[in-house]
Amino acid sequence: MDYKDTLNLPENSFSMKANLPVKELEILKFWKDKDIYNKILESRSNSTMFVLHDGPPYANGHIHMGTALNKILKDMVIKSKTMMGYLSPYVPGWDCHGLPIEHNVEKEYGPMDKAKTRKACREYATRFIDIQRDEFKRLGVLGQWDKPYLTMNYGYEATIYRELLEFLENGYIYESKKPVHWCMSCKTSLALAEIEYEEDKSSAIYVKFDFINDLGSKDKRFLGKAVSAVIWTTTPWTLPANLAVAVGPDIDYVFVQVKEREVLLVAKELYDKLMEKFEIKGSEIIKEIKGKELEGYELAHPFYDRVSKMILSDYVNLEMGTGLVHTAPGHGEEDYEVGIKYNLSVYSPVDEDGKFTEDVQYFAGEHVFKANPKIIELLKQKGMLLKEEEIVHSYPHCWRCKKPVIFKATKQWFISMEKNSLRVKALDEIKKVQWIPKWGQNRIYAMVENRPDWCISRQRAWGVPIALFRCKKCGRIVKDREVLDFTAKSIEQFGADVWFEKDNSYFLPKNYKCECGSEEFEKVEDILDVWFDSGVSHKAVLYDKIKWPADMYLEGSDQHRGWFHSSLLEAVGTLGKAPYKSVLTHGFVVDARGRKMSKSLGNVIAPQSVIEKYGADILRLWTCATDYREDIKLSNEIMTRLIEGYRKIRNTIRFLLGNLNDFEKNLSLKYEDLEETDKWILAALEVLKEKLFKAYENYEFHLIYQNITNFCINTLSSFYLDMLKDTLYCDSISSKKRLSAQTAMKEIADVLIRFLAPILSFTTEEAYQLNKPEKESVHMEYFVPIIDKYKNENLIKKWNLISKIRFAVLKALELAREQKYIGNSLEAGIYLSSNNSEINSIIYDDRIKLADIFIVSHVFDKKVDNYYVDYTDESLDLNVKVAKAIGEKCDRCWKFDESVSKNENHLCRRCQEVVDEQRAKV
Repeated sequence: MDYKDTLNLPENSFSMKANLPVKELEILKFWKDKDIYNKILESRSNSTMFVLHDGPPYANGHIHMGTALNKILKDMVIKSKTMMGYLSPYVPGWDCHGLPIEHNVEKEYGPMDKAKTRKACREYATRFIDIQRDEFKRLGVLGQWDKPYLTMNYGYEATIYRELLEFLENGYIYESKKPVHWCMSCKTSLALAEIEYEEDKSSAIYVKFDFINDLGSKDKRFLGKAVSAVIWTTTPWTLPANLAVAVGPDIDYVFVQVKEREVLLVAKELYDKLMEKFEIKGSEIIKEIKGKELEGYELAHPFYDRVSKMILSDYVNLEMGTGLVHTAPGHGEEDYEVGIKYNLSVYSPVDEDGKFTEDVQYFAGEHVFKANPKIIELLKQKGMLLKEEEIVHSYPHCWRCKKPVIFKATKQWFISMEKNSLRVKALDEIKKVQWIPKWGQNRIYAMVENRPDWCISRQRAWGVPIALFRCKKCGRIVKDREVLDFTAKSIEQFGADVWFEKDNSYFLPKNYKCECGSEEFEKVEDILDVWFDSGVSHKAVLYDKIKWPADMYLEGSDQHRGWFHSSLLEAVGTLGKAPYKSVLTHGFVVDARGRKMSKSLGNVIAPQSVIEKYGADILRLWTCATDYREDIKLSNEIMTRLIEGYRKIRNTIRFLLGNLNDFEKNLSLKYEDLEETDKWILAALEVLKEKLFKAYENYEFHLIYQNITNFCINTLSSFYLDMLKDTLYCDSISSKKRLSAQTAMKEIADVLIRFLAPILSFTTEEAYQLNKPEKESVHMEYFVPIIDKYKNENLIKKWNLISKIRFAVLKALELAREQKYIGNSLEAGIYLSSNNSEINSIIYDDRIKLADIFIVSHVFDKKVDNYYVDYTDESLDLNVKVAKAIGEKCDRCWKFDESVSKNENHLCRRCQEVVDEQRAKV
């Protein structure tokens, strides 16, 4: 007779094949139809709030794997905080202004006037916001997608402008001609965060600057000799703007006679190295001098009839060059600073295209980079070039067009880092923030400590204007509060376009006059740095609206010089405090070899391709499987391994749900009535829960994956669930032993489904809906709390030993199987012996069903003489003998039992009782 129909086999619709690409779309529809996100917020309406503030991604192009990683991490934090009991709203946002969008619009439509450009940019940003919104939602990210914050919303633009006015009123903002990073292709200044450094080849040259002073009149050693100071530069094109040569005040210098009538000045420490480089033999030091004694000497420019002063500066070092630094105040930040001290002109004879202006002799109209070889040739002709060499060094490039940039002085708007101690206050606030990982603090601290003043102006069309009026006569900026407030209200009502659409009379009162009496004003039409735009988000989104400061900012490590940085300075400048309590940083996505993903390398994996093939939950699992604090590797091979890990987790949940199909909560046994096996697994479950709570609290998501995977594979599938199969399938559905197992399994299922919900958001929703749910969605649930009465260290210790004994038995059974003595382990009986008292206490404990644990038909309590395998585990001092099982095979449970031979149905006593019970019910 076939007894298959009498077995309690698992039943559920949680299939082994996940089919995530299809199933996830159904769940997305379920979340939308049921308005799950808002119901989650309603369920936590009286809870303590935890706010993770979204750093706005750029509304340009489809999302890439780095963006997906970031959004998934944020979603994991928010969902885990919600399940810990917090009210954790998520307001996504987009950065909508700026050069990348304007560039793409120009490519698409060609040159346009400012009004048309701004209109096209707004439409372009709107299009990609809609595209990215759908892509983020497809990742399983829940949030306020119907009302995101956009930096181009009129209200947000007004906030940007009002924050600018706060800085202006507090005295932080000034206008000045200073050197800034300038992109010759984009024709605008660039922020530090918009600079990328790439390896670049360039000509490094050693150039002579002749002393104008007659040194021989004071020192006979110089009589009749040409004396030159030697500088080194990697930017020959800046030499036309040279106004000085800087030396270190405490550095020792030497005058070196190299020819009968020629003397060179170099740093003493570099003397030998330089003579070798210049291939000069027989040189002689004729005088040593401290740098501070050289201050005030005058040098002749190497190819212009112009004086270059010798000045002192602390930035001069001896790492490279000669110890004397070519100084062009219009082309370097440090040059500019020292130039102010010595009242040097901020001379920058280069236009916005990177070409020399008409006043530059020899090179007018020449692009600066193309002029390099011509300048070198001119130096050779004039006998001023000592040495030329090619070097490879790190050079700044524009983050958008990828072309090299230059440092050039232009008139720009700046936020002073020193005024009102903005730098000091920001550094103090950095120390109060929790940085995750901790090295983030040192990184941003060093950046803020050493950064120059913040250049906030851009010479482009698409952005929020620095909407100020300047008097044409005296140059004063209009700071009349009535005018500024009216402008702010106009931006709030009509958007920032109003500044470009309306003329002066719209903003200025009739007959408005400057303090100088003039009635003529011009608009400032520079736009604001987009980092100021996004830096304002804490004020536009959180302040007086949700919660301020945010509990967390979470972005990639590049944002220490980007959004973390600008948000900090902006908030400290207007509110005196950091806008965040904690900052979590993740690494970048790289390929299996650690290389940055790029089209040229052919190693790009798009999130859309992974979702279409495997499902978003596989991407989410990848996000949590690796420690995000380092760079995160991704490849097809890594995905394949993750899919295998996913299957193991899914099949564990499937087994649990399948065997709970006939179990109702009211059938749960009291803890005191549970089998020891089940008390042990609940104790092990508490250990797991404690690890998971700690990992979530510390944002160590990779530990959640590791601990759950280990628990599913090693504790459940390979041990606990494996030894339960006979009880689950063959016992009566009302047997105490089976109900005990199901009581524990229900707890395990709840723990796995809920603790995995922030990570496998789709899979757990599917499982939750099949697990007799109490709420509409798993994401409205709480993590299963710690249950103290389940904790039992002694039981865990005992069952750890049982696990080791079981492993030894399985090895012995495998030997018997290899030697063809047995096929199924139920064909065997086991005899155990040991000199270890702890092991013997287990062997002779009647409460422990060792036969079920080993999945054999019986464990003999008397020594067997006839056995197949004799195996000893030396580490345990345990002997295992594998013998033939006694009795006949039960047709229902396949165990061997002596009672089978006495039963005409060929069933063991247990199975016959169960079958009789089932027939009686029918």
